[in-house]
Amino acid sequence: MEDIWIEKYRPKTLDEVVGQEEIIERLKAYAKTKNVPHLIFAGPAGTGKTTSTIALARDTFGDTWKQNFIELNASDERGIGIVRGKIKDFARTAPIGKAKFKIIFLDEADQLTPDAQAALRRTIEKHTHICRFILSVNYSSKIIEPIQSRCTVFRFRPIKADDTKKYMRKIASNEKLEITPDGLEALIFISRGDMRKAINVLQVGASINKKITAELLYETSATAKPEDVKTLINSALTGNFMAARNQLYDLLIRYGLSGEDLIKQIHHAIFDLAIPEETKIILIEKTGETEFRLTEGSNEQIQLEALLARFVYEGGKLR
Repeated sequence: MEDIWIEKYRPKTLDEVVGQEEIIERLKAYAKTKNVPHLIFAGPAGTGKTTSTIALARDTFGDTWKQNFIELNASDERGIGIVRGKIKDFARTAPIGKAKFKIIFLDEADQLTPDAQAALRRTIEKHTHICRFILSVNYSSKIIEPIQSRCTVFRFRPIKADDTKKYMRKIASNEKLEITPDGLEALIFISRGDMRKAINVLQVGASINKKITAELLYETSATAKPEDVKTLINSALTGNFMAARNQLYDLLIRYGLSGEDLIKQIHHAIFDLAIPEETKIILIEKTGETEFRLTEGSNEQIQLEALLARFVYEGGKLR
């Protein structure tokens, strides 16, 4: 079976991590001095939080890193039981080899309940002499203040386009792929700073064709072409509701999009339209309202058609 590229190309050391230079330099200093504080890694998905944690453990502990490192996912067990069970049991045991401490990595820690976080705070206090905690979160504000004050917070930003392109070219070279310029730009558009998503999309495309084009990536990633979304919006703004409605369903069927997927693309496309700022504000407001209704379980077809109808109405004011 072919390797999963996310794991195959996951950086093994801090030197190999891309896109987070400032953070990596500080982590290297921790690894070099063998003095790691409690940490919170905050930021969007696919920006290197888990990769940086594992690389830090490798660089700090060397050959014994697996014995002195444990990774737990808080979204699997959100309650106080995981703190009183797995975390406490690992934290109270002594480090292996010459290591002075162990590392507990708690992924998606912002999913822990308030009671579980309160119990975690006490565990952090009690076992600091032999254990360091690294918490990975999407939103650091969801971590209680007593834990935040005990940790150094690192904020990971979306991976820059240039860094993503460089890494994609590296993978393509290793896998004997040909990426066209428009294919590379499509990868950047689809991933939006999420390196994990970029690698996933590239692998799916490569499983079909060794030549990676924009057309191939859009079809295999359930993402509509930006120009098709703009055409949809412009049809509505020019007052052609039925044409816009037909284009809407063509996009949903051709690319296998959900309503929420399409709403996100419509949101991004609005900013590139050649219309007054006041109109953009109204369209964004209506798009946000539609997105909320879809997440609450409203009928997808009715809500998207209602959104197009509002676009037609606002477009009429411009004519």
